[in-house]
Amino acid sequence: MTYLFPPAGVVGLPVAGSQALFPVRRVYCVGRNYAAHAREMGFDPDREPPFFFCKPNDAQSIVVVPAGETVTLPYPPLTQDYHHEVELVVAIGKAGKDIALDQAASHIAAYAVGLDMTRRDLQMKMREMGRPWEIGKAFDYSAPVGLLHPVASTGVVTRGEVALEVDGVARQKSDLTHLIWSVDEIIANLSTLFELQPGDLIFTGTPEGVGAVRSGQTLHAHIDGLTPITVRIA
Repeated sequence: MTYLFPPAGVVGLPVAGSQALFPVRRVYCVGRNYAAHAREMGFDPDREPPFFFCKPNDAQSIVVVPAGETVTLPYPPLTQDYHHEVELVVAIGKAGKDIALDQAASHIAAYAVGLDMTRRDLQMKMREMGRPWEIGKAFDYSAPVGLLHPVASTGVVTRGEVALEVDGVARQKSDLTHLIWSVDEIIANLSTLFELQPGDLIFTGTPEGVGAVRSGQTLHAHIDGLTPITVRIA
């Protein structure tokens, strides 16, 4: 088969203990999944059904952050309020739709630390106008992801500190036990809307403490038991 121009390559994420890469298919994100973060964004944290948005799955959006390295992110255009959001990323390894809650964990292949970088001013403007969030959430270099850790080595991750520092100063700090919707519940609910496939990534939400970053600053994000990631804003 020939194409009018070379097709974009698949983004592959490194996997701990393996030479093989995890090919990314789709990137789903959960909105407002920590009560304290919902409050800081001006919302009632009552346990209403989760909602989702997506990021592109190409190399213009997903930034692979190798273990022990610092990756530079360009400061995005048309924003004066560029925010960090540290999140647990879940990698799906088995297909399924309408997945039962007690079977959700069996669809998990691995976990990683990720950042849902956000042009907050553009997101808020779109929200106020009742328009989609893409320009605030789905821009270039908006999804740094670290080393994937297979569930076979970590066990099912349900607790652990999730935190982020900017230039060594703590900004975000919480625990995965504070998720409004657990990872299993996220998977079960999302699978009623989309048929999940191997290669899908799910960003599970960020805790309180989100805030703006400036050019020249360094972000360090970690979750207990997973390889941390470090990015510098150009």
